[in-house]
Amino acid sequence: QVQLVESGGGLVQAGGSLRLSCAASGRFFGNYAMSWFRQAPGKEREFVAAINWSGGSTDYADSVKGRFTITRDNSERTVYLQMNSLKPEDTAIYYCAARYYSSRTIYTLSRTRPDYDYWGQGTQVTVSS
Repeated sequence: QVQLVESGGGLVQAGGSLRLSCAASGRFFGNYAMSWFRQAPGKEREFVAAINWSGGSTDYADSVKGRFTITRDNSERTVYLQMNSLKPEDTAIYYCAARYYSSRTIYTLSRTRPDYDYWGQGTQVTVSS
């Protein structure tokens, strides 16, 4: 079982930056692929970025590629989302999610919500124009 707690959200002007953190409790953090999703008002929750157990493989939605960076620190059991050049359309609640793998083999990162086993409660990001 993994519990996820996001932090770092807030209000920022367009063009600004924020860094989100997701702290995980529980065992075997290194066996989890981690991702960020977001949900804007009136919209479906959508994939933002994902990272494999080692940090050696990442995936990004086209809308954030080149602006956002996902990283992880397994010793701290934390995953980060560095968000630069923020736009008003990035305004949303950002959720951290974890997907368990029994072995640390090569696998394809998922962009699909049902594939993830655990979710945090979210952190609000608001970008003003």
